[in-house]
Formats: sequence, structure tokens, C-alpha cells
Amino acid sequence: MTPASHPRTPATGPVPKITVYGADPGAVRAVVLVLHGGREHGHGRVARHQLAYLRMVPFAKAIARVGAEYGIAAWLVRNRYRGWNAPDLHPVQDARWALDEVRRVHGEVPVLLVGHSMGGRVALRVADDPSVVGVCALAPWTPKGEPVEQLANREVLIAHGVLDRMTDPRLSYDYARRAKTITERVARFDVRGERHAMLRRADQWTELVTGFVLGAFATQPGDPRITNAMRQPSPGGLRVPL
Repeated sequence: MTPASHPRTPATGPVPKITVYGADPGAVRAVVLVLHGGREHGHGRVARHQLAYLRMVPFAKAIARVGAEYGIAAWLVRNRYRGWNAPDLHPVQDARWALDEVRRVHGEVPVLLVGHSMGGRVALRVADDPSVVGVCALAPWTPKGEPVEQLANREVLIAHGVLDRMTDPRLSYDYARRAKTITERVARFDVRGERHAMLRRADQWTELVTGFVLGAFATQPGDPRITNAMRQPSPGGLRVPL
């Protein structure tokens, strides 16, 4: 199935909200889509004050701050609904709508996806979009059987707190091993002493994400921890302690 044939957000009814951080619109050369978490089921609307959304605001601001001089903008997506909501997959629809919006506003610029929890699953799912060059999935929800074929020719960074009880680090490790058979450029980090909310070592999470962004867009040399992990044959580079 080509990206164009995937379901998109309907033309009528509610649409996702986008908050843009960073470079002046006329200077944008690349975009990072930042995708928040949610729950398996839920048709309630996502509000600005909800924690899953708020947790991604610092990431968007940090990406914009380090990337502004390189023309990198961060687009923080606020989904229509809180749930994954299979079979509709509302957040997947919303992310594909946002990717179309990037092309409408900025043309064919490269896009990187950064997502937490359910947003990590969404980011990995929509990596087949032709604008996407890489995915950063933080504490992603990756149930058994989650597809990996869409990651071909993409860079993939996964980081997971070893104390996470909301999403299973063992499953993201299994996902990373399968992804490594599709693309060699996969790295995964075990974040010691960290839980799902990524608050205990917030600075280290942010540093890892911003380093991946700058390296994936080739604006400067990549974070050596990430590049070294990606060079290792599987299962090396998939349980790097942080």
C-alpha cells in the first residue's frame, strides 16, 4: 500500500492542531514532527493541559532551539482524539495529515518523526511517507507483530526506560531487532533508572533526541553514541546503556 492510499484525516469535522516552534517559515529546510502519547481506546478530545501532550512541549522547544540556525522547525501535533482506536487508527490519520501539511507549507523538505509512547508507535507506522528520513521513538508502544517493513532506508532511534511499566522495554527491544533486518541504521538505548514519563533524567532524554535530529539531518556530526550503536551488527547497539 502506498502512502497516498492510507486513510487520512477526513476533510470535514475536527482536525489536528499544530504548534510550530523554530525557524522563520521562509527559512525552513527541514521539519521535525513531534507526536504525543495517548491510550489504546478513547474518543475524548485532546486538550492542551493533558500530560501526554504537555510532556512533548519541552522536546519541541529544544529541537527548535538547537535547530533554528539550520532551518529546522518543530511541529508539535495535538491529535483529535486521545486513543489509538483500532481499526480507525485516528493518530495515524492525524500524523499523515500533518505530513501532507508540511508538504503544503514547505514543499518537499525532509521530515524527522519524534514520538513518545503511543506517539512512538505512530511515528514508526508512518515512516513509509516519502518525506520521512528517520524516526525517534521514546518509550514506544510496540506490541508483538507490529510491522517494520515501512522502516526501509530510514534511521531509527529507540530509547526506553528500564523501569517502564506502561510500555514494555522488552517489546521495543524485540521490535528493534526485527527493524534491524530491514534497515541497518537502528540504535536502541536502555535508559537506566527511568520510568515512562521520562522525568527522572529529562535532560539526557532531550540531549539524545536533539543529537539524533542534528545528525539525521546531517547539519553536524551525529551523536557518537548513536552512530556507534548503528554501526554494530544486531543484537549489538540495541541495548546501549544510557
